[in-house]
Amino acid sequence: MHPDLAPIAFLLGTWRGEGTGVYPTISGFAYGEEVRFSEVGKPFLAYTQRTWALDDGRPLHAEAGYWRPQPGGRLEVVLAHPTGVSEIQEGTVGEDRIELAATVIGRTGSAKEVAGLTRTFERAGPDILRYHVAMAAAGQPLQVHLTAELHRVSDPA
Repeated sequence: MHPDLAPIAFLLGTWRGEGTGVYPTISGFAYGEEVRFSEVGKPFLAYTQRTWALDDGRPLHAEAGYWRPQPGGRLEVVLAHPTGVSEIQEGTVGEDRIELAATVIGRTGSAKEVAGLTRTFERAGPDILRYHVAMAAAGQPLQVHLTAELHRVSDPA
């Protein structure tokens, strides 16, 4: 493993769990989620995520990208969403907490307007990861949109 990955090495592996989504413009929902962090010998982690509805198993969302630790406890995250949104997030990594905020949100001509995103991750044990995502979109101010608890189901290969 590349030595620069040490601050975020605890993320490596496959994580699964459940969460809830709320927002003023939609009905609340429950979802299942799988997240994978893998290393490829370079100073970043590859990331994939997918979610599905708990009531009927239909796919809901997916995203993919890269997590790039930087000197001084900084972290850069680059993500692409199939909805036509891309995001660059920057923030900090602590011993058990990662805080990120979007510095750039790009979108295609057909993508819905998203004005702001933040993500906070907390390690609640060696194999438990909790997060919340806040979003400003559709004319609404930044507010919590997603919360979930994930459990590590496999260690890195």
